[in-house]
Amino acid sequence: MKRWKSALAVMAGLAVMAGVYGCGNNAENAKTAGAVTQKAEVQTYAWPLGTSSPEDTVTQQFGEKFIEEVTEKSDGRMKIQIYPNGVIGSDRELLESCADGDIPFVVQNTAPQVSFIPEIAVFDAPCAFDTMEEVRAAVDDEGFAEKLQKVYQSGGYYLLGMADQGFRVMTTNKKIETVADFKGQKIRTMENANHLLFWKDLSANPTPMTFSEVYIGLQQHTIDAQENPYEVIVSGKLYEQQKYVVQTNHLPHMISLIVNDDFLRGLSADDQKIIKDAAKEATAYARAQADERVEDRIRTMEDAGCEIVELPEEVHDKMRELSENVYENIREQAGEELLDAYLEK
Repeated sequence: MKRWKSALAVMAGLAVMAGVYGCGNNAENAKTAGAVTQKAEVQTYAWPLGTSSPEDTVTQQFGEKFIEEVTEKSDGRMKIQIYPNGVIGSDRELLESCADGDIPFVVQNTAPQVSFIPEIAVFDAPCAFDTMEEVRAAVDDEGFAEKLQKVYQSGGYYLLGMADQGFRVMTTNKKIETVADFKGQKIRTMENANHLLFWKDLSANPTPMTFSEVYIGLQQHTIDAQENPYEVIVSGKLYEQQKYVVQTNHLPHMISLIVNDDFLRGLSADDQKIIKDAAKEATAYARAQADERVEDRIRTMEDAGCEIVELPEEVHDKMRELSENVYENIREQAGEELLDAYLEK
């Protein structure tokens, strides 16, 4: 926690300096406390937006587009600065500091949020959709969106937008063509109980592992396989150690843009509208970028000699059938009503 606290301390110091020196001449000439107070109301430093993702990702593009739209719509009056690569905190630290109001904005995958808001486990429902268009329609559904917003607000956040990086897929050195082929595969997953249970239900051997260790794990055969969205597989060069990319499409990799709820409520109505409108446009942009980049990443892996394996519909259906245990867990975490609203269409 010291890392992001130190970073915030630096930003706070810069904010004070900007407030003191950015209007130095006027403050020097001011003769009344009222004049100084009036100056203090002007935003003189950039609000931080934190992510734990690298720059060359849809996550970064989502954040950058949001900032661009806020800047344009406010005529440069509202300033936001993005901090990628976990510079001001890991996923968990970013969530904590956003809830505390230290960092207003965060862009991140939904999986780490389950520890803070159990209902977000709704996005862990495996093999629920065939296409990303279906996923996005479910997320944008007015009834589900309203319920999801209440969930985020219960944790102290406000959900501004939900983009994605397409589906999560599996890479391995064993060609997977049937459900039986998953048996015994040592596959790296995120440390998420629902993800682990899903792979266990397929008779695989899931192993939580820090992402920074995955490439070496594949290289040294500590693990046989891993699962991630295409973009992460390419940016981490994981395909260099794998022969097959299996289109399991078991989960959509959702990316949320959130803001501290109290911070948003503290803005004027006009500024709240700017923030929300900017987020809407950034969400549409990020989704379009995700689609383009998936195709590009697939070509990159094919050019490197990887074989893309498309699973038959009946295999996907069997995976869904075998993961009923996961759905039972999610019903307990997210509640029947929220899960039904997500899966309704």
